[in-house]
Amino acid sequence: MDIFNLNGHPHVELCDLLKIEGWAESGAMAKAMIADGLVEVDGVVETRKRCKIVAGKIVSMGSEKIKVVE
Repeated sequence: MDIFNLNGHPHVELCDLLKIEGWAESGAMAKAMIADGLVEVDGVVETRKRCKIVAGKIVSMGSEKIKVVE
């Protein structure tokens, strides 16, 4: 499981997290992946593209997982 550090920010939007981590090549691709139900937050499918991901959340897609920390 990878770790994503918020570096003092209160949250990161889900579509931005997918781009930053390299799971999506573009914002449009990230939004499409989310809309297609491919991304889970804490084990639940998340379809809100700009869902605010805060510290303590675990984002997963297939076998990839990221834990978000402060």
